[in-house]
Amino acid sequence: MQERKERLVLRCLCEVCDGKKTHLISPHDIAKSVSRKIVLSVSEIDEIMTSLSLQNYIDFVVSDSKNGYFYCVKLKKKGQTYLADSKRQKKTLGLLVLRSIFLASVSFVFGLILRAIFK
Repeated sequence: MQERKERLVLRCLCEVCDGKKTHLISPHDIAKSVSRKIVLSVSEIDEIMTSLSLQNYIDFVVSDSKNGYFYCVKLKKKGQTYLADSKRQKKTLGLLVLRSIFLASVSFVFGLILRAIFK
């Protein structure tokens, strides 16, 4: 479950942050962004941000203000390519499933032909 939460938060950060620029975002903005799929507390977001930083997806610094605290987030190279990599993985998985279905169909037809010949 933690991995799914990390992916959702990282997807949110990739959509908000522009390339190599640093972006300010609050934990509440992140929670609001992923609230359609899951509910995250501020402490969970803190853990996820630390985990993403350790996995080399982002650099972040916590910044205090009178309105609460914000994350100063910058995507690392691995974070910048995350969306493209995830699309590529989905495409590869889809092609693998289609290839498997095609080969199973050909194998079935070939079996029927052999059964008809050697009956």
